Formats: sequence, structure tokens, C-alpha cells
Amino acid sequence: MASTQICLIGLLSVSFFVACLAADSNNILDFCVADIYSHVFVNGAPCKDPKTAHADDFYFTGLDKQGNFSNPMGSKATPVYVQQIPGLNTLGLSMVRVDFAPDGLNPPHTHPRASEIMTVLEGTLEVGFIGTAPDYRHFSKILNKGDVFVFPMGLLHYQRNVGKANAVAIAALNSQNPGTSSIAPALFTSKPVLNDEIISKTFLFDKKNVAILRSKFN
Repeated sequence: MASTQICLIGLLSVSFFVACLAADSNNILDFCVADIYSHVFVNGAPCKDPKTAHADDFYFTGLDKQGNFSNPMGSKATPVYVQQIPGLNTLGLSMVRVDFAPDGLNPPHTHPRASEIMTVLEGTLEVGFIGTAPDYRHFSKILNKGDVFVFPMGLLHYQRNVGKANAVAIAALNSQNPGTSSIAPALFTSKPVLNDEIISKTFLFDKKNVAILRSKFN
């Protein structure tokens, strides 16, 4: 198993000292089932006693069922993260199913902790992502059944159903908890509320429009 070693060399008075820290870069246990009831806060979740682990800790059912996309966006994401499968803890992967009504949109959002690879199972999707400053390059593609597209970590991306029937896609992400930040909800439903002046200047429109837009999210 590979390991990482970091050494610090310094000068203390007239003597040199060397301090080394060693750590495994890969998992050193068969599994670390998340203890979702623990009050210990770590980057991930503490492991429960492996002797109490069982098959259901590594299992999820229902990803074959269509999500309810009767909402203004016309889309529904069904995640399978560590919250749904505690056995994903420390494994660095998860997945999600996304259902779309005709013209349904999974609006521009980011996953701050994961890249994503998506496969279309049914329908036709327009997908894309936008690079960072200064160019903000827009990469987009029309995907049909069986097509695959990758969204790099942290970049703004979206999917839209451009077909006449329902569409469904499934994606894998390289984090047990990739996180999602959608532009509109982040700006208009934050708690405490983001100052209207900030939003107004960001989008270069009058503050009265901020109130109108904010009302649509409440």
C-alpha cells in the first residue's frame, strides 16, 4: 500500500532537526461505515464498529423509479450519497439519477468537491459547463441515449431536456458527499438574506427586480 511521508528540516539554535510525518494515502481498512449518529466532527464521518456492519450499510434501492419533476424546473435529482449508503464513507464515490420532463432543466450549479461523469439512459439532453475567468469558455453538447459527458470539479454546469419526451440520466461523482450549489437558490434563499444591493450590482439591474426574483423562491 502506498504511503506519504513529509519531512521538515530546520535549524534550532546551532543544531539541525528533522521531523517526519507518515500517513497512508489509501484506505487502511476494508470499510468505514459511517456512524450517522456520532457527534464527532471529522472530514467525512466516523466509523461505526465494523462488527456491527451489515449488508444494508452498502445497499440502496429505488434508483429505477422516476423522480417527481412536477416543479418549476421540470427536473428531479435522486442522490445516492453517503447519507443514503453509509458504506460509501471514505470510498470517494457516489451517484445520482436525474429525471427531466420535456424542456426540463437541471439549472446551473456546481459540485465543489467532485467531478461528474453522466450517461443518458433515455431521451436527449443539452449539457454543458463553463470554465473560469478570464475566458469563461462554454463547452456544450447534445447527448442521446448511451452518450457520456464529463463535468470537471467545481465548474458551473447544467443539463436541459431538448427532446419531446421525458429524459433520464445517471451520473457518478468522485466524492461520497460532492455538495451542490445552485446559483439562484444560493443568492435568493440564503440565511441570513444576502443584501439586495449586492445582488443588484452583480446582475446590473434595479433593486426592485431583486424583490421580484426573491419572491419566486419563497
